[in-house]
Amino acid sequence: MVYTVLITGASSGLGLAFLKHYASREDTHVIGLDISPFPSNLPGSNSSKISTHTVDITTEDLRRVANLLDTNGSIDLLIHSAGVRGLVPALVQTTQDVSAAETYEVMDKATLMRTLEINTYGTFNVIQIFLPRLAEGAKVVVMSSRMGSIASNTTGGGYAYRASKVAVNAIVRSFAVDVRDTTFLLMHPGRVETGLVGWKEEGAFSVDEVLGDCVSVFERADKGWSGRFVDRWGEDIPW
Repeated sequence: MVYTVLITGASSGLGLAFLKHYASREDTHVIGLDISPFPSNLPGSNSSKISTHTVDITTEDLRRVANLLDTNGSIDLLIHSAGVRGLVPALVQTTQDVSAAETYEVMDKATLMRTLEINTYGTFNVIQIFLPRLAEGAKVVVMSSRMGSIASNTTGGGYAYRASKVAVNAIVRSFAVDVRDTTFLLMHPGRVETGLVGWKEEGAFSVDEVLGDCVSVFERADKGWSGRFVDRWGEDIPW
């Protein structure tokens, strides 16, 4: 039996690492979605092992793509990795200081609303559209962030990103309550060099350093985990 994995944000960063990992497994079919083009040298890209689709997860075009896929009731694992960092674009172009591009002094409506649209509504849209295509006992893993923990916010700042991830956590928790036959998991993978900013942040891990830990948690998670918010080792993060 073929194990089917669908990954959003799969053309770069952690999403691409997940895509390559699962494409290397036997009897696994991987579907990658991203708004950006995919690398031309993906493993298995010339076979039925992997299929990629360029799509904006915040639009109705996602439903069109979903309807084209032969996935009715067959997706075993959905990894939602797509998202943006919520930095004011004009500031990003002039500084490599992340914190300076997300303070309350510089934050603007366009940045805040676009971050919420992609990170929060995009998450809801992906789950809502693909729910009917999940296999019995499927798992949905959403890449969240410790910055989405109100209890852990001791440094302030990060207005757009924090708000979007708090909302993501609330949305996924509600799905866990409403859809009991699916396991929903929120994960903070750590500060990972994913390409969400145009430079390497100080202290950021490479995707290879966190990949194995994340996959191990995916495999350990069962229905008793549904609705949990954990780090890459499976330890609970306060809300």
